[in-house]
Amino acid sequence: MQKFDSIRPYYDAEVNEAIHTAVNHPMMKALMGFTFPDVDDEVWKNQLKKTHSIRDFQCNFIYQSVQKVLAKSSEGLTTSGFEKLEKNTSYLFISNHRDIILDTSLLNVALFDHGLVMTASAIGDNLVQKSFLKTLSKLNRNFLVLRGLPPRELLESSKLMSEYIAQLLLRENRSVWIAQREGRTKDGNDATHSGVLKMLAMGSDEASLMDYFKKIKIVPVSISYEYDPTDALKMPQLIAEAKNEIYIKEKNEDFVTLLSGIIGQKKRIHIHIGDVLNKELDVIKTEFDNNNKQIQALAQVIDDSILQSYMLWPTNYIAYDLLHKTDKYKNYYTENEKSLFERRLEMKIDENNSQMVESFLAMYANPVVNKSKYENAV
Repeated sequence: MQKFDSIRPYYDAEVNEAIHTAVNHPMMKALMGFTFPDVDDEVWKNQLKKTHSIRDFQCNFIYQSVQKVLAKSSEGLTTSGFEKLEKNTSYLFISNHRDIILDTSLLNVALFDHGLVMTASAIGDNLVQKSFLKTLSKLNRNFLVLRGLPPRELLESSKLMSEYIAQLLLRENRSVWIAQREGRTKDGNDATHSGVLKMLAMGSDEASLMDYFKKIKIVPVSISYEYDPTDALKMPQLIAEAKNEIYIKEKNEDFVTLLSGIIGQKKRIHIHIGDVLNKELDVIKTEFDNNNKQIQALAQVIDDSILQSYMLWPTNYIAYDLLHKTDKYKNYYTENEKSLFERRLEMKIDENNSQMVESFLAMYANPVVNKSKYENAV
């Protein structure tokens, strides 16, 4: 399968050599020092050098790293819906996207804890420009989404990725995680982009698109953080977009955001696994006669699942009330929770910049608005 070499993670046969090239890198020392603070360097180095598979690397090292992140920067991870998934079965998890690394890492921790197939996960190549990060991502079963390509190359890249995802799901029995849109949601409005579904459709070997989507077992995933550790970092781009300006990232902006997401305070985190889409696909197939309309309808079904099962926190209700100058949701939070949120707002955002304050509050408030559109949602 050499055609996938440009985007795929390591094969197990390549893992040990890759580890040997990375084991002495300062960033590996930082990662392992954080994960195993009471262990001598030589001990984790020796263990790493004995690692010969992605699963061993993930279970013995990355799983421990994520547990340490949870312990230091959150008040814990809760989950729901995992009991609906079957063991030894691959699924295509389509998820809302809040944090560059943690969304997929936390999902894999939960899958591992429930004895389920862990995912290969899509990651933008803009996030792994540094060679060590590329090595680490390939050791963690990430495959590359190539960004910023001209139209013809983008089409070829999309076709290759769709074929690779089909290969993983249908022939290697490997689950796949992909975000519902390119890049993270920065304004709190989670929406599935039809382009993602069109890319997936390119891998279809079925006469009917909905039959293919049924075969690859689509599962919508909702992930919510009580505090978004990168909330303030998202503001400049939101402000630029509001002014119809082109936003140009700083040189190391993605890397700074990546680190902030990992170590920043998140308080509580929840992941909900939606139902495997099945009957919904039959309905779409019956009601719509062309692929574009079917894809739009599927995007709406995924959105409905993600938005309805999104866990709302006190921070969401507080932001809504502050933004709309109301006390509509005052029963959903305490005065102490409100003062803590206001303190965070003061520390992170210039209160004289009304547009930035409004954008910050809207980011937390929009999930309340979106969920309230569904009957009995709040």
